[in-house]
Amino acid sequence: MPGLTPVPSGESPGGAGAPGPADAALLAELLRSSSRGDQAAFARLYDAAATRVHGLVLRVVRDPAQAEEVTQEAFLEIWRTASRFDDQRGSALSWLLTIGHRKAVDRVRAAEASSRRDTRYHDTNQPVAHDETAEAATATFEAQRVRHAMQTLTQVQREAIGLAYFGGYTHTEVATMLDLPIGTAKTRIRDGLIRMRDTLGVAQ
Repeated sequence: MPGLTPVPSGESPGGAGAPGPADAALLAELLRSSSRGDQAAFARLYDAAATRVHGLVLRVVRDPAQAEEVTQEAFLEIWRTASRFDDQRGSALSWLLTIGHRKAVDRVRAAEASSRRDTRYHDTNQPVAHDETAEAATATFEAQRVRHAMQTLTQVQREAIGLAYFGGYTHTEVATMLDLPIGTAKTRIRDGLIRMRDTLGVAQ
């Protein structure tokens, strides 16, 4: 996915107010261009909407590190499914926020379900390391698919994506940890997510 910039940490959750008609039209056009594989358009879309999506996600998951990760997951899905956007059924921003909200709710539900499973398990069984490992390995099929897609990346892309996507670090933190300019870190994450999107699309 092109042009991914870090979600501005200094902005309040949700970012600026609702977009005006011109902004709404621009978001819709950027989504349509993204659906045709226009990476530059998707970069602009991310820059324009990431703060709002991240703010909504953060209000749901209530954890900054997880919010960063869920926001990345949301934009990965947005890139993969941009062709499904229909401006006759709602605004572009509403469509983007719906995806972000769904991802956030899924994350919360998965955490709650995992907690309930752990409680039931420990109430009725002796802890067995192998069983716990097997349960963790099969907890989310989507996570397995994403990790499989990671293997298609170059080493530098995998390193950057691993920190941002699985480690929960911001783009700025990734750049610092890898001793890279922020632009280079963003490019590696962006290009890696594009390749993952293509791999996941083939896998479907």
